[in-house]
Amino acid sequence: MYDTIKVYNDEGIEQEFYVLEQTQLQGVSYLLAVEDIEDEELEAWIFKQVGTDGDEVCYETIDDETELNAISGIFEELLEDYDFE
Repeated sequence: MYDTIKVYNDEGIEQEFYVLEQTQLQGVSYLLAVEDIEDEELEAWIFKQVGTDGDEVCYETIDDETELNAISGIFEELLEDYDFE
């Protein structure tokens, strides 16, 4: 069973994501998540923790290409032997 997170998109609509993996780099937490775990063509999203609001953890997508490439590489290594079936 996968943990889930809820994220609000730019239009304020809540979306639920399934967390496949998480990691930290230089003290910052990152999540690799998908919207539909059953979809044959998974579209993965990487979220960066940007703060907290009470008991809630705040995440956003990564805009910096260098940071995104570094984190993507880490997740690729972590999931190298992962079987999604």
